[in-house]
Amino acid sequence: MMSLTQNLRETVQCFSRVRSFDRVLEKVTPVSATPGKVICELKVEEEHTNRFGTAHGGLIATLVDVISTIALLQTERGSPGVSVDMNITYMSPAKLGDEIVITAHVLKQGKILGFASVDLTNKATGKLIAQGRQTKYLGN
Repeated sequence: MMSLTQNLRETVQCFSRVRSFDRVLEKVTPVSATPGKVICELKVEEEHTNRFGTAHGGLIATLVDVISTIALLQTERGSPGVSVDMNITYMSPAKLGDEIVITAHVLKQGKILGFASVDLTNKATGKLIAQGRQTKYLGN
C-alpha cells in the first residue's frame, strides 16, 4: 500500500507536469503527508518574484489553492473540490533565495463543503509569510 507521503509526491509531480498554470509546482518539494495534512517546501527563485525581488502574491495564492487541494486529496474522501472562496493574509515578504515551508490542514469536510488552512513560513526563521483559508465545493 502506498504511503500518503509517496502519494503526495506523485500528486505534486502530476500537477507540475501539466503545461497549465499549475506548472509553478515544478519547484515544490513534497515533505510529508498525513490524512488531511500536507507539508511542502519551495525555494524562492527569480521566476517566483515580483519587481521588488520578493515572492509574488499570485504565487502565494496559487500555493494556498493547490496545496490545500492536495491536502483534501489526502483524506479518505479524496475529493479535490472546486474553489468557492479563498482569502490570504500576507504578513511578511519572502525574498529571493528564501525557503518557504507550506503547511496545509483540512479543517473540516462536510457533505458538500471542505475547509482548509495553509500557513507559509520562512524555513530559516519560522516567521509567518502568509496564511490562507479556502472553502471548496466537494459535491455530494
